[in-house]
Amino acid sequence: MGIFGRKDNTTATPAGATGPDLAALTGDYTIDPAHTTIEFVARHAMVTNVRGSFQDFSGSLHLDGQDPAKSTATLDVTMASIDTGNADRDGHLKSADFFKIDEFPTMTFRSTKAESLGGEDYRITGNLSLLGVTRPITIDLEFNGVAKDPFGNERAGFEGKAELLRSEWGLTWNAALETGGVLISDKIKLNFDVSAIKNA
Repeated sequence: MGIFGRKDNTTATPAGATGPDLAALTGDYTIDPAHTTIEFVARHAMVTNVRGSFQDFSGSLHLDGQDPAKSTATLDVTMASIDTGNADRDGHLKSADFFKIDEFPTMTFRSTKAESLGGEDYRITGNLSLLGVTRPITIDLEFNGVAKDPFGNERAGFEGKAELLRSEWGLTWNAALETGGVLISDKIKLNFDVSAIKNA
C-alpha cells in the first residue's frame, strides 16, 4: 500500500471505542488496484512456497464505523491476470487443468457477514465463486488506519489473511512425487493488502 498503508495516530481510535473518528469512516469506498495486492501462496513439491498474484480486479467496500456488522465488501478478479513470475506456469494455471479461464473468466467475492473482533481486528465472511462453484470463505482483517493522500483522496487501509482448500472449488489437478506427497498443496493461503478510496 505504499505510503497509505500505515497507521495514522492522528485518526486512530482506541481499542474497542466507537468515537467520532471511527464514525467518520462510514461511507462507500472503491478499492484502488494500483495500491492493492491480492496474493496467493501454495506449497510446491512439499518443500517450498510458490507465490502469485492477480493484476486485474475491481472491488468496493461499504464501511460502517458505528456498526461494523453493517459493513460489506465485493471483489471481482479477472483470472487471466494471474501472475506467478513464470510464463509457462501461468499458462498452465489458465488452462483446463486449473482455472479454465475461457469458460470461467472471473472469480468473485460477496460478503455476507462482518464482525469486529476488538481493537483493529475484523472478520469478513462471504461467498467465493470460482469455476462455477460458490462456497463460504472467512477473511481476517487488520485495520491499518486512514490518511488523505496528496491528491485529496480519503483512504482506508486493511491487511487480510485467509486459507482455503482448492479442491473444494474443483481445483484437483496434481502430480505424485517419487519421494511421497504431491506437487501442489491443497491448502492455499490468501493475503490481501487493500487501499480503498472514499467515494465523493
